[in-house]
Amino acid sequence: MDHNSKKEINIKELLSPYLRNWKYFVATVFLALVGAVFYIKSKSPVFKVQTSVLIKDAKKMSAASGDVGVLQSLGGFGGMGTNSIENEVGVFASKTIVEDVLKELNFQTVFYAKQTLKDIELYGETNPYIVNVVQEKENVLLPKKPISIKTKGNIITLSSEEFDKDIVTSFNKTTSLPFGIIIISKNPKYKAPFKVDMSDIIFYYTSFDGAVDGYQRALKVDLLDKDGTIITLSVDFENTAKAKDFLDRLVRQYNVYAINDKNIESKKTKDFIDQRIVLISKELGDVESQKQDFKSGNNIVDLPTEARINLQTKEQSKVQMLELATQMELSKFLRSSLNKKGTGDVLPLNIGLENEAALNAIQQYNALVVQRNKYLQEATPNNPIVKDMNEQIDQMKSSLSESLQRNVTSLELARRKVETQLGGSESMISKIPFQEKLFRSIERQQQIKENLYLLLLQKREEAAISLEITADKARVIDKAFVFSNPVAPKKPLILAVCLVFAVFIPFLIIYLKNILTTTISRRSDITKLTDVPVLAEIPILKKSENALLSFNDVSPMAEAFRIFVTNLKFLLPVKDAQKIIMVTSSVKGEGKTFISSNLSLILASSRDKVLVIGADIRNPQLQRYNPSMRTAKGLTEFLAGDDSATLENIIHPSGYNENCDFIYSGSIPPNPTELLQNGRLDELFSQLKNQNKYKFIVLDTAPLMLVTDSILIANKSDVIVYVTRAGVTEKDYLEFLKNTVEDKKIANVGIVLNGVEESNFGYGNKFGYGYQATKTSWWKRK
Repeated sequence: MDHNSKKEINIKELLSPYLRNWKYFVATVFLALVGAVFYIKSKSPVFKVQTSVLIKDAKKMSAASGDVGVLQSLGGFGGMGTNSIENEVGVFASKTIVEDVLKELNFQTVFYAKQTLKDIELYGETNPYIVNVVQEKENVLLPKKPISIKTKGNIITLSSEEFDKDIVTSFNKTTSLPFGIIIISKNPKYKAPFKVDMSDIIFYYTSFDGAVDGYQRALKVDLLDKDGTIITLSVDFENTAKAKDFLDRLVRQYNVYAINDKNIESKKTKDFIDQRIVLISKELGDVESQKQDFKSGNNIVDLPTEARINLQTKEQSKVQMLELATQMELSKFLRSSLNKKGTGDVLPLNIGLENEAALNAIQQYNALVVQRNKYLQEATPNNPIVKDMNEQIDQMKSSLSESLQRNVTSLELARRKVETQLGGSESMISKIPFQEKLFRSIERQQQIKENLYLLLLQKREEAAISLEITADKARVIDKAFVFSNPVAPKKPLILAVCLVFAVFIPFLIIYLKNILTTTISRRSDITKLTDVPVLAEIPILKKSENALLSFNDVSPMAEAFRIFVTNLKFLLPVKDAQKIIMVTSSVKGEGKTFISSNLSLILASSRDKVLVIGADIRNPQLQRYNPSMRTAKGLTEFLAGDDSATLENIIHPSGYNENCDFIYSGSIPPNPTELLQNGRLDELFSQLKNQNKYKFIVLDTAPLMLVTDSILIANKSDVIVYVTRAGVTEKDYLEFLKNTVEDKKIANVGIVLNGVEESNFGYGNKFGYGYQATKTSWWKRK
């Protein structure tokens, strides 16, 4: 039970300094809340804007996506698949894509409208100006301060703290600034924002590279699910319209990259076909001219009936000749193109070549070329992988050339065989004139060119259709949208942090003050350090109060001294003779004389005669309450044996109470210790005892720690009142008192704590008691 009670007291004692200063906690909390609200109101809200896209399977995008699979089958390139979702996340977060997006968007200048508490960002329709950066100057410092823009009619004035002077220009005119050349124009889509003061507009400028770095850091790219292919893109911006534009352009640019990669082969094929069509068109025109010239020169109108019959029998041979000639021409064209093409160029694939081996070889060759070109986008020509690809391409090129040559040779042999058969048939037609034979040769060349021309036209249309029919690789699932709650400033967090600091700061100050304070301030400080009883707690004397108590005083000060007297009587011996009370302290300034004087007045108020002796003859203080007695003879003269300083002559009425008399200290002697030891002090007490006039004798003595005077007369007293003062008496002084008592230099000691703040009272005596006692409101207390 006692242990729990002690523990409870200790907890109360620990909390007491903080509970007493609750007003400071309330004040700091109030100020912190005001500061937090002001901070929140002065900051523009920042919203999170997000969009999400679904990345389609790369294998479904185009035939070219299989090239990596072919390369992987060669070994050593596992994990380089273009359909890896992590790679797509890297593309979205890359600096290159942000650069391409910012080239389309004008984000190097950010405009604000200055308001009372915060600046509002202007963008799009809310911005009255459009600034185009024509050129950035090199090796110059970028502006850190905002640039103010003022317009009057068509005149624009730019000013900044960093400018030597204001710059005056006009709309749609190149303007040279210290950091670059710009053109300012009016925004044709401008609409004044609602309830925004547009009288003071400023803008900040940053370099293009700085803007790219800033937006790349602001962009957050995440996978919605590690097992899925949905990517979320988000930014935290003040202006939500600006954030939406940035995210939308980012997705669009990504799709442009994907479509460009997918259409490389189709575009190369289309370009090759266009070149061949131009050449074949010229050759076909030449053949048409030869045919026209031949008919005109030989007057040919129609073929003879005999020739028609013989031609029917040779139709099969002609068809074979036509097909073989076509295949030979295609093989020659491909072989010629192969020899002219560089290492990074692909060959046309679907142009009508019927040799399966040659087609497979062309497909493998194109796949290697496309893969090599992709590697060159991220590596140098000296990269081992690129070199290895070059060797494979060269080997494949040599193999393909030989294959096409063998195909030409085989077609040539077949053509010769068919021509032999055709020659045998034609030799049987003796009636067909020689001119007819030449005409048919020209006609045959015409048909070859026409077929080849039509075939190329068909293949060009197919390539064009393949090029135009493209689907976005990233399908937008959620268009850029704004979260309803702002991400900054975080109001609950700011309020919580401010409240924590508001509580922590006064707590820390009070804690440090208690830790660093070396003086006593309350009763508990004394009871922790010594077992000497505390007789009373005397409240601090306010400036408006009188230092001495009046008759029938009911103030808290008077009540404290009455409690003091009551407790003091328990230490006084029970005897009828006069009782000597010695009042001392550790050092000067702790209120010995104040305690002695008021103690005497309280003792005298009960009709008992009291005598106060100023026994501190080194530093007399008793006469300060009666300045007219500063030159009066007193204890010093009596101890020195002055004949005129008889007991009757040195006793003076206090002037405050008829039952209280004073013996002042008198003059300051050069040898106070010798005077106190010469026996005259004992004679003084003897005379007072013989008079039997005074019931209490109060000795106002010197401090114990400074001189030995009080120790010399301590044995002559019945009780010793040891005065301490809050905020003055060091805690170490109580150790001196403890040792002095333990050494039995003084005995029957009681402590009085003087100058106690109202909030530090241990119990009672806070507001006084009685009909005239009033409780002062806390806001009126000093």
